[in-house]
Amino acid sequence: MKKNQIDIITMGCSKNLVDSETLMRKFEEQGYHCVHDSKNPQGEIAVINTCGFIETAKEESINTILEFVEAKNEGRLKKLFVMGCLSQRYKDELENEIPEVDKFYGKFNYKQLLSDLGAADSKDTASFSEQRSSLSRHLTTPHHYAYIKIAEGCDRHCAYCAIPLITGKHQSRPMEDILDEVKQLASEGVKEFQIIEQELTYYGIDLYGGKTRIAELISKMADIPGVKWIRLHYAYPNQFPMELLDVMREKQNVCNYLDIALQHISDHMLDRMHRHVSKQETMELINAIRERVPGIHLRTTLMVGFPGETDEDFEELKEFIKWAKFERMGAFAYSEEEGTYSAEHYEDDVPEAVKQARLDELMAIQEEISTDIEAQKVGKTMKVIIDRKEGEYYVGRTEFCSPEVDPEVLIPVKEKQLRVGSFYNVKMKNSDEFDLFGSVVK
Repeated sequence: MKKNQIDIITMGCSKNLVDSETLMRKFEEQGYHCVHDSKNPQGEIAVINTCGFIETAKEESINTILEFVEAKNEGRLKKLFVMGCLSQRYKDELENEIPEVDKFYGKFNYKQLLSDLGAADSKDTASFSEQRSSLSRHLTTPHHYAYIKIAEGCDRHCAYCAIPLITGKHQSRPMEDILDEVKQLASEGVKEFQIIEQELTYYGIDLYGGKTRIAELISKMADIPGVKWIRLHYAYPNQFPMELLDVMREKQNVCNYLDIALQHISDHMLDRMHRHVSKQETMELINAIRERVPGIHLRTTLMVGFPGETDEDFEELKEFIKWAKFERMGAFAYSEEEGTYSAEHYEDDVPEAVKQARLDELMAIQEEISTDIEAQKVGKTMKVIIDRKEGEYYVGRTEFCSPEVDPEVLIPVKEKQLRVGSFYNVKMKNSDEFDLFGSVVK
């Protein structure tokens, strides 16, 4: 057990990761040594930043908490704290069920943890913008890229989604704060910025007179010296701000990449899911995006097994995937979440075996599409950033690939010594279902 060491464990999404990074820097300013996601935690204090999005994520978070409770009971840990989405939603229940945890916090009162440890004075009721205002973070990502969270919460209220129940209403960060953070990180050597929010096309509506300001934000961000790549995550198809596409096309450092979760395509399902968009509108949007930003790579997420999904709905979804040919696609089976509209008004009537079969079939179709798309890049020379050295390869990404979830580019170590975090022109020599193999060219 190492004195004054705090182990931070982050569960779930990159938005949680940003919170953990902010917390780590706060601790370090008070003299603590922080270690993130260690395989062998040795600190006298542990903080678990939980996820509570779907059932599997909740189970993983609870199991992690119980592992650290065991360590505490065995004397290998002095204090255990829990924060994040799970404890935001189930604080009272967790306190009753797992009393070994010293204290549970939600998503927005992490400063109170500092105060409880005697590290700082803080108010429990600080707003999102007050808590996230351009404060330095301890980056846990490779030093050349960082996640930038531009807002918290969501006002969309899709029938299946618990996020508004956990995080509350949409709260945008002031544009000046975001730009200051990007300037600071760029001055420290960060080159690539992953822009994240539950629904980024809604950015600014709550702060700037009911108008989205995402296009203006990204345009100003692109003009900051040192910003080489900007990548956009988690757009929503309804009322999509088309001016954002102009920024993507005109600013060379805004990657031709857009993560836009569609969930389904049949009007029957879209209506039941409360998506407020139609099949026709969705297809027209995809066509418009590809027309206005040539070469763009679209990432989407789809859901199977939502209550009432028929064989016909699923066949329609399969045909849509074959038509759209998404460069990147993820999918998951519906999980009923208490408190959501679908849990309270629909019967979870699609058998688990059917959900899994549909999921497998969907991903098999996408694997064929992805294989073909990656094969078309063989012979082309593309700009690649190197993320790491792994075994016999340097591993990098093109502008069309987000860290951890998208295809990578593998370059043999024996060919040339490369620097992690640097850009190289790479000629693609071969491909498989998801990755490319290449060689550096001058």
